[in-house]
Amino acid sequence: MLGALAAPPCPPSFERRAVSAMAKYVPTPTGANTRGPGTAGTTPLDLTAVPCLPGFTLPQHKEKNNKMQRWGYAGGQRVEFDEGYTHDRPRFVQVPKPPNQWRNGEELPLSTTRAIFNTAEKEYDNLPAWEALDKQVLRFYGYYKEPVDESGLENWRVRRCVFFYYLEDDTVHIGEPKVDNSGIPQGVLVRRHRIPYSDKTGRYFTPKDLRIGRPITVYGKTFMVTDCDHFTRAYYIHEGIPQPESMPMQGDPVLEKRLFLDKRSPHMPITYEKRYREVQLGGGHINANMQQFLELDGKVCRFYAMMDDVTTPIFERRPFVILYFLADNSVEIREMYPNNCGRDSFPIFFRRRKLPRDKMDFGSPMATMPKAEDYVKVTDFLVGKTMKLLKFEFHIFDADEFTRRYFREELGVELQPRIQMDLPQQPWPRRPTPPPTGYGTQEDSLACVKSLLPKPPRKDLQKMMDNDGVILRFTAKLRDPKPEDREREFVIAFYLSDDTLMIHEPPKRNSGIVQGRFLQRGKYFNEATGKNFGPRDFQEGDGVKVSGYWFDVKGMDTYTRKWLDEEPPPYPNTDVTSVVEKLREGVKNQRPLVRDMFRLFDQDKNGVVTFEEFKKGMQKFAFNLPDEEIQAVMRHFDLNQDGKVTYTEFCDVLLDKDWSSEMLHTHTKFPVRTTPDEQYADKVQQSTADLKEAQKTRSAVRQIQSVFYAHNKTLTKLLKEFVMMTTKKHVTSQQVQQAMKNIGYEFPLDDVERCITFVQPQADLTQIDYVTFLQGLSVSFHDLPANR
Repeated sequence: MLGALAAPPCPPSFERRAVSAMAKYVPTPTGANTRGPGTAGTTPLDLTAVPCLPGFTLPQHKEKNNKMQRWGYAGGQRVEFDEGYTHDRPRFVQVPKPPNQWRNGEELPLSTTRAIFNTAEKEYDNLPAWEALDKQVLRFYGYYKEPVDESGLENWRVRRCVFFYYLEDDTVHIGEPKVDNSGIPQGVLVRRHRIPYSDKTGRYFTPKDLRIGRPITVYGKTFMVTDCDHFTRAYYIHEGIPQPESMPMQGDPVLEKRLFLDKRSPHMPITYEKRYREVQLGGGHINANMQQFLELDGKVCRFYAMMDDVTTPIFERRPFVILYFLADNSVEIREMYPNNCGRDSFPIFFRRRKLPRDKMDFGSPMATMPKAEDYVKVTDFLVGKTMKLLKFEFHIFDADEFTRRYFREELGVELQPRIQMDLPQQPWPRRPTPPPTGYGTQEDSLACVKSLLPKPPRKDLQKMMDNDGVILRFTAKLRDPKPEDREREFVIAFYLSDDTLMIHEPPKRNSGIVQGRFLQRGKYFNEATGKNFGPRDFQEGDGVKVSGYWFDVKGMDTYTRKWLDEEPPPYPNTDVTSVVEKLREGVKNQRPLVRDMFRLFDQDKNGVVTFEEFKKGMQKFAFNLPDEEIQAVMRHFDLNQDGKVTYTEFCDVLLDKDWSSEMLHTHTKFPVRTTPDEQYADKVQQSTADLKEAQKTRSAVRQIQSVFYAHNKTLTKLLKEFVMMTTKKHVTSQQVQQAMKNIGYEFPLDDVERCITFVQPQADLTQIDYVTFLQGLSVSFHDLPANR
């Protein structure tokens, strides 16, 4: 039904048909005729009279159909060139173009592209101002006068200002520096923006409008520009318009008076004449303490003292700082806790107040007030004096520089220099080295004693290279032999390259004994000297005992006799002075920091370098020297001659000025001693042994104390074990070990004895007071440093 009612489509109108017909004869923009075979020779038509209505317009034929854009690149930055779309057209400035990185043909050949296209390059680049002038600010100084109506002391007031002109966007920021206690709101006067000029022309401030000595008006307020900074002057000189000389800032009576009051002393000096006149008039200086406070406020004398604390199970020397406040004669005592001491952080031992000479007396309200003479004074504290304060004895050993200057200038007393109060290192108990096991050499047995994972002994490569193939041969016979062994002869061969020994029996015909190798080559212990066999232990006519057999040395070959008869090389064999110089230079070149240099030698990080560590450190620098010569080099670093090198001694020798060989011989502070010193060798061995034993003791004490510190009930269990073992108050070290084993913690007897000796240095290992031992074990956990 709907289809029957629909009207048929209308035929095209006459106007539409006419426009379509005319479109066939309209020429293209390029001059070529439009499509159709019969269009040659057609003339263009004037279509201006055709109405601009739908259906009467003609298609436009374009040569370029691309979409236009407003963006481009300037100096590698994307910028918007056209204006009126998002913001005004950006301002561009000319910036000198950086030199081209292409090859210019002076040192290297020209690049292929530059060799062909060799055109002149621009000297300047056009960059947007926000990139070329970023963070470039002109700074001017000036002031403006503010009228004051509510005060009768002044009519106007000078307000100082600072002008900041940002070149990147021509904005201006005006601020006023803040003055303490001025009572005036100060800070930002004009926020950063483009400030219009005051002539209502619509233009904005430019750098040419800011000149020294020229007033400017900003929003009805007139500012006077008086000065600018160095960068601003350089900018204007570069632009060709230099700024005039600076103008003096106009004075303000109120400001000058405030500055005068700030410079004036807060108190007026009181002379004897003034006090005399006041007393004559019936007055006098009423508050004398106030005058002392005004003159001596903030001046504190600092003294350093030590207190020997014998109340704890372990003797302890505790450092303190005594502060004497000169303003009110009060005293404060603070304790200086060392690092990692484990104590609670409450350093105030005596809070600030006046300290009486005797004991603290907290009397009743009706008690008589103590006099000024009953309190300690600053003159009572002297370096080297022992004072009894609060029932404790404090030994003053030093004072700071201000205290020494105050005593010298004000009191006329010269304090003593600093007194050394450091305790010497506690000697650790030494255990004898066990005898060799018989398996391998003695060095192999010592390696098993020193560590659970033994390492092979280090060989002396320098000695092996120097004495390679050098063998000393001796002839010997058995001492008190059996009848069948009387005719047996042996050859003892000693190898100088590694100090090994081998015994060989030459073959004899019809002897009935199997000759050949009698003793395998190896290092053997000489029971007579307590050391391994050396080349001079085999003297003609002497007897030696090797592996249970006694041999009488009968003779030696010619080479051995010549080698033994020669004089030993002079000590030292090498130039120790040159070795010291090369070592110092090598350490400086390898490590830039002194701390790293010292750690290169201090392998166990305990703060000192022993002989073994020094020897290994020299081997890292390719110095394979005998022990005597290494000791000579080490003596040069060991200033106090105690057998070990500390960090301070290492710095004193290493950080001195560069030395030449001639200066080393004439240097008086640290001369190189090349003469042998047997006492120093003993000190080196003793120091090395003490440090090794100290490391073992530290490890044993740490292991045992960690058990009691981690488990609170361990002490109670151990106390019960002691009570069950004996009825006495004393136990032995074996009983302590057994008691620990019964509660589940097994330690070697040596470690237990080391721990007992550390907690109670004077204790007898057969008579140990277990109550005192447990007390010391519980309170001394934090007193043991980690690696020193």
